[in-house]
Parts: sequence; structure tokens; C-alpha cells
Amino acid sequence: MNDLDELDRRILAALHVNGRASWTDIAQVIGTSTTTVARRAQQLFAAGTVRVAVLPNLEHEGPVHVFMVRVSCAPGSQLQVAGLLARNPDIRFVAIVTGAHDIVFELVAPKARDLYSMLVDYVHHIPGTLNSSADLVLHTYKVTYDWSLQLLDQADKTLAVPPKPQSCEPGHLDEVDRGILAATRVDGRASFQSVADGLGISESTARRRLEAMLERGCATVATFIPAAALGFEAEILFWLSVEPAMLDSVAERLNAERGVRLITATLGQASLMCEVIMPTTADIHHFTSRTLASIPGIQSWTANVQVLAVKRGYLMWPWAEARVEAALAELPG
Repeated sequence: MNDLDELDRRILAALHVNGRASWTDIAQVIGTSTTTVARRAQQLFAAGTVRVAVLPNLEHEGPVHVFMVRVSCAPGSQLQVAGLLARNPDIRFVAIVTGAHDIVFELVAPKARDLYSMLVDYVHHIPGTLNSSADLVLHTYKVTYDWSLQLLDQADKTLAVPPKPQSCEPGHLDEVDRGILAATRVDGRASFQSVADGLGISESTARRRLEAMLERGCATVATFIPAAALGFEAEILFWLSVEPAMLDSVAERLNAERGVRLITATLGQASLMCEVIMPTTADIHHFTSRTLASIPGIQSWTANVQVLAVKRGYLMWPWAEARVEAALAELPG
């Protein structure tokens, strides 16, 4: 990642805005040739520096529980525990972090599932797990994948920014829709023709169906890039204690910050959790000493720095997969 130059990072930032943007569109907004963009981007994808996926709305599989879980591990077992957690299809996000706990993961499971089996029996039967703490997610105020926009010029920020999603109710999707989402989840830049060929439908049907799902908010195009690849120094999870009456106003104030990519209300040790991505430690200092300190209602906060993201959007991250698999190979049996 240290070998990436400014052009590589601008291509990554453009893909972050719209992972399905054409090479021609990206070339136009960053001021280079289509051939150069295609060659550089394909190298970045081949190296596992970037991954694009089309992710469905959670509610399409029925009502779900979402928990943010913090886990402490036996010394030296963090990679193995993270790898075993990442294999669970109900877990959407896994990261190894600094702080009082070693791992943070997000569990998304049907409400009919037994909570004890999910949060106690399953977690504490993983070798290396010492203890855990789970916070129920009550409400999501913000999820955004455009934090890298600050790397682009003002004129570039018009790169096919997706419209705000409309209401999307369970039952919108049929088997063809689900097939399209399955294909584009594996490869978010898959051509409409390749998707259509795999499902036995026309290219126009694949295009119309996917565009309709994106416009209705039934699915989202997500581009996953490690912050370090764009020159950012830290991805941090903040856990905020907030006065109950001020919860919405604090979330609204944080929502205006470009570097804040996720804000959720939680029931547990903290009132709000937010994920923050900052270019430098000086920016982190400004965020803690100026931004957080100036927002009425915040009583206290703790933070975890993500030292290795293992899974996001239900997908193993390529830059972590080899390291995790090597650690799992050392497990007995």
C-alpha cells in the first residue's frame, strides 16, 4: 500500500464514490486516459487493494437482531479467533482492535434465533475467547462509503453520487432479483451481460432490475478499501456515553462530519457508536479535543483503533485473508 501513488489513490477514491462507475467516467473526472485508469484499476483489484460488492438491505430476509460485540482473547489468539468469527455467515464485520478488548464484531441474525446460543454459547466455545460484551443496535443514523471524497477535487465530487434511497419494503425481491444480488455481491463490477448469462435472462433485464433495486434502496454498491491505501492513518470505533434526551441531536451533529462513516444508537455500555476514518493523528486529535468536546450531551467516550479489518459487508477482506488462514492452519485438528 505504501507503493501507491497519487493517481492510484484518486482512482480508489473515485471507486469509493461509485464502485460501478465506468473507466471512462473515472478517467474524465480525474483527468487521465481511460486506458490508464483501466490498467491501474485492474492492478489494484488483482492485488486485493479494493473490492466492490452490491449489498442487499438487511430487512429482506425478515426482522433481524444486530449486536456489536467486543471480545477479549488469550494472548496470541486474536487472529485465530477473528478468523473463526469471520467464517460465521451471520457476522457482517470483524476487526482486531486496540484497547480493553481485542476484537469487535457485528452479528446480524434473525430475531427468531435464540440469543443465548448466538451471544454466549457460540462465542465462548471459540478457542481463545476469554470474555465478551454485546450491545444491541437500536437505530442506525448514518452509513456512508464516501469518506474518501476529501481526496478528490471539488469538481470531481459529481462522480455519479447515488441518489438518496427511497423506501424499500420486505417482499420487493423475487428470485431473479436475488440471483442478480448474489452475482454482484461476489463481484460488484460484474457486467450486466455476465450477470444475465449466468441467470439465463437478457442484459436489459439484468440492468433494469439492478438499477431499480439501487434506486429503491433495496441494495447498495459498497467499495471496500483499507484506509491505509488512501493514505489515512486510522480507522477508529468510538463508544460514546450520551445524555438520553440529547441522543438524536448528538447523532445529527456527528452526521455532518465527513470522516464519520457509521453512527448507531446502542443499548449497552455506550449510547452511541461511531466509526471514524481520519487522514492523520492530528485530525484525530482535532476530532476528540474539538469536535467531541464541543457537542452538548456527550458525557464520556472510549475508543478502539482498528489494527486489522478481517471482514466487512459479509466479505473477507483480501489483505487479511492470507494472514488469517495461516493462523487458523496452526489450530490443532
